[in-house]
Amino acid sequence: MPGDAFRLEVQHLVRHFGGRAVVDDVSLRVRAGQVTCLLGPSGCGKSTTLRCVSGVDQQDSGAIYSDGELICDGKTSRPPEDRPVGLMFQDFALFPHMSVADNVGYGLRGPRAERRARVGAMLERVHLSALARRYPHELSGGEQQRVALARALAPRPKIMLMDEPFSGLDNRLRDGIRDETLEILKDEGAAVLLVTHEPEEAMRMGDEIALMRDGKIVQQGAPYNVYNAPVDKAAAAFFSDINVIRSEVQGALTETPFGQFLVPGQPDGAQVEIVIRPQHLKIDFDRGGRGPNPTPREGTPARGVVERARFMGSESLVEFRMDYDGSILKAAVPSVFLPKPGMALWLMFRRDRCFVFPSE
Repeated sequence: MPGDAFRLEVQHLVRHFGGRAVVDDVSLRVRAGQVTCLLGPSGCGKSTTLRCVSGVDQQDSGAIYSDGELICDGKTSRPPEDRPVGLMFQDFALFPHMSVADNVGYGLRGPRAERRARVGAMLERVHLSALARRYPHELSGGEQQRVALARALAPRPKIMLMDEPFSGLDNRLRDGIRDETLEILKDEGAAVLLVTHEPEEAMRMGDEIALMRDGKIVQQGAPYNVYNAPVDKAAAAFFSDINVIRSEVQGALTETPFGQFLVPGQPDGAQVEIVIRPQHLKIDFDRGGRGPNPTPREGTPARGVVERARFMGSESLVEFRMDYDGSILKAAVPSVFLPKPGMALWLMFRRDRCFVFPSE
């Protein structure tokens, strides 16, 4: 049996629909006070995993525990109302005929005075005490989101499940609401499993990220590690734009516009892909057809001609057609840098800021 150090533990969860494994051997652990983000594209199995944990859906196999206590497996299952779980969805699902206070108190049990006190405390915690008598249609989107959060946390659930909870909010409000929500969740001490398709949201909210693809968790770890050590090209591309240089292995080396790269373990003739994020490309000026000297850290420079440049607000994105093979590479430059099309410049990057993967 799992140790009781984990508020939520999912073991080898499997769920089939139409003969296809929508959730395929998913395992994860979440401690009290920890936020784990299930991150991935639509249809990868994130929400189905969440529904199985909540009891809204039943897995085909695998087990779910809370504090070492079995919630469900392939044979037994506690009903949703008996699970130590709070739910929060993207549409907030507030009862339109109930006031804010009644919405927050809906899931509470016990003496009326205790319920009223808990409602008051939660409304104060989300800064909505003055709106207790209003109805959902009288609130802004951000206020509705806070009511939904207060309602989910009011019964003091051990596990908080959140399915795209911020997707309905205006972009200008979203960051502030996320930060406020995260602070409240940490204070309440619940184990949080948050589903999102937005890498930025996962990086901002999660203590840990579980990256899902085709029903499986393909990588799991702290945001820094998942971002900086992706398991494959698709994982790198999910977090940001990427440049890909394709090449062939000869003698454990592969030739690129930026010189040779070591690719140990790959046989001669194997195809590999070198992945570089645009922000890791460094730009230098052309000096009569010559660029900067190669260095052990920055490697060998390669010349390219500007195709176009766009200002994106906090950075400029410059596209180059490389002299070496005519391929297109993109470089992200902080602030304003808008060279004219046709201008020759030199590119280089640190060898420790790129990833080499077998070609897909």
